[in-house]
Amino acid sequence: MNSAIALGKLKKPLQELADFAIGLGWQVSRTRGGHIRFTKEGYPPIYTSSTPSDPRAGLNARALLRRAASRSVRRVSP
Repeated sequence: MNSAIALGKLKKPLQELADFAIGLGWQVSRTRGGHIRFTKEGYPPIYTSSTPSDPRAGLNARALLRRAASRSVRRVSP
């Protein structure tokens, strides 16, 4: 399940987060508990709530995805 459409109805901020992650090559799925899971081979999974009570939750998840991508670039450099 790597499409945000397959996740079912998401609120706009979560839909935008899922689209952002897919654009970076992450796969997006729901856990059995209803959370959103971002996975990419070679990286630890990143989880966020599907109903965040804190408006910054989506921004924090986006930052984690960006940091994971930047860490991979640093590892490749000699």
